[in-house]
Amino acid sequence: MMIRTLSTLECTKLLAANRTGHLACAKDAQPYVVCFNYAYADSHLYAFSLPGKKIDWMRANPLVCAQVEEHTNRRGWRSVIVDGRYEELTDRIGHKVQRDHAWSVLSKHADWWEPGALKPVTPPVSDSLPHVFFRILVEKVSGREASE
Repeated sequence: MMIRTLSTLECTKLLAANRTGHLACAKDAQPYVVCFNYAYADSHLYAFSLPGKKIDWMRANPLVCAQVEEHTNRRGWRSVIVDGRYEELTDRIGHKVQRDHAWSVLSKHADWWEPGALKPVTPPVSDSLPHVFFRILVEKVSGREASE
């Protein structure tokens, strides 16, 4: 097995080619990692969610990390790590252009709203919760590839 470092361009291409990754946040020295769907554009990972632990924690500490991976032939893989900053795209004056841009980037992909619009609660409760658009500003990116 050979491991090599991916260039910044290769990392960016991997982020753009995928839609699912892992998002890590921390609060009170406790890490929390979840799967999330995203779309990459203009040095941001755009995403959508219902309120919950992930959103609460990122509001409290906007420093986050995301990981995206691809499995290649046999045991091969490529993985990218993003160090970034959570930015909530609120439904208030001054954020409309950014929120519309997030909608535009995300809606280019089929089923972009899943699982962000789904919550493991009864439908009447989940239907009444406000949706949260957010983006992760990619401040640093690194990646590795393993091949045989």
